[in-house]
Amino acid sequence: MLSVVMISTGEEVLYGDITDTNAAWLSAQFFEQGFAMTRRVTVGDNYEALAKEIEMCSLSADIVIVNGGLGPTSDDLTAASAAMAANVGLEQSDAWVDEMTAKYQQVGREMPAANLKQAMLPEGAELIDNPVGTACGFMMQLNRAWLFFTPGVPSEFKIMVSEQILPRLKTMFNVTDNKVCHRLYTYGLSESGISDLFQPLTLPKTCSLGYRSSLPFIEIKLFAPQNDNQVSTLLAQMAELLGDNIVGDERGLLSSIADLLADDATLALSEQSSGGFAINWLQDVPSLSTRLAVSEVMTDKVDDNAGAAELSTLIALRAQRLHLHAPATYTLTTGPSLVDGGFMLGLTTPDGCWCQQLIFKRQYSNYNRRWIISTVLFDMLRRYLQGKEIFGCYESLERVISESL
Repeated sequence: MLSVVMISTGEEVLYGDITDTNAAWLSAQFFEQGFAMTRRVTVGDNYEALAKEIEMCSLSADIVIVNGGLGPTSDDLTAASAAMAANVGLEQSDAWVDEMTAKYQQVGREMPAANLKQAMLPEGAELIDNPVGTACGFMMQLNRAWLFFTPGVPSEFKIMVSEQILPRLKTMFNVTDNKVCHRLYTYGLSESGISDLFQPLTLPKTCSLGYRSSLPFIEIKLFAPQNDNQVSTLLAQMAELLGDNIVGDERGLLSSIADLLADDATLALSEQSSGGFAINWLQDVPSLSTRLAVSEVMTDKVDDNAGAAELSTLIALRAQRLHLHAPATYTLTTGPSLVDGGFMLGLTTPDGCWCQQLIFKRQYSNYNRRWIISTVLFDMLRRYLQGKEIFGCYESLERVISESL
């Protein structure tokens, strides 16, 4: 089995000032391509510590990906550390100097002298082109390992891995354990609840399950060999066990809704307890944002007097008012926060109006409360479009009232 290690560099990564999204992305990409990661490590901006880590990894790993520290500033030490680990000097790549100069000329600027540092590579290293930035990558062999050095900017890192490093690895190593990741997105169940539901499942030795919990959703991943004829049966069994808590198959909730909507369908949103979260979230999905006919965000004042019937009427009236202002196929409404910590939601469709009042069973931050409220709101629409029961079962919420008008 190949040993694959990633070294992330930089104080900002080590101390948590930024999230290391590059490591998570690379782990997923490499796993699917048959280069499963065996270890990840983070090193700060320390010349000798990084050199020592590179040397240690080269003695035990087959492939080492070193990410970050290739910029023009004083804290960019990766190339020098790589040279120290290999006991070689640095040499200027004239080809990369020319490339950087041309990049600056294209934008009408003169290249700063500091950028010459980015062309200084360990002696004998092979340059890896960076088509979108000024920090080139490079590769070199040290002890038993092939080492690949990449810039930390995610857009540059990802294109270099996808277009240059992975193709190289596939020619260098005979990997047959390629995996395909099949994803089901769920809402309303806990990881332990899903694990209990999956007790009847029998997984082939070639397949494995993974879970990714990111409030409010739980993503279930089935890793299987390419063209495995057992996958469709397994996915069908998983879907049956999860029932209508699946909010997306290979895609998230909003993307699934976009696929379900008729071509001429439009949306109207009126928010109060969700504070505009649903509208902002919808804007992240272009195929949905173009469907938004009208939207509004109202001040959220806790209503400790209005009864459930009055709130249902309020939601219905707000839906009617929005419809008169800009007719829409579907109107989604969140009512005011309630004194008991609950919230009211409404969905108006050509077939009628549904309202429900729910209470949180757990304590959440204000941000997560708004996210959950918006999720249940959109889940009502998803359920309607799929012909399922509008009012779903959610482990973290208690339904107080549900009615159709």
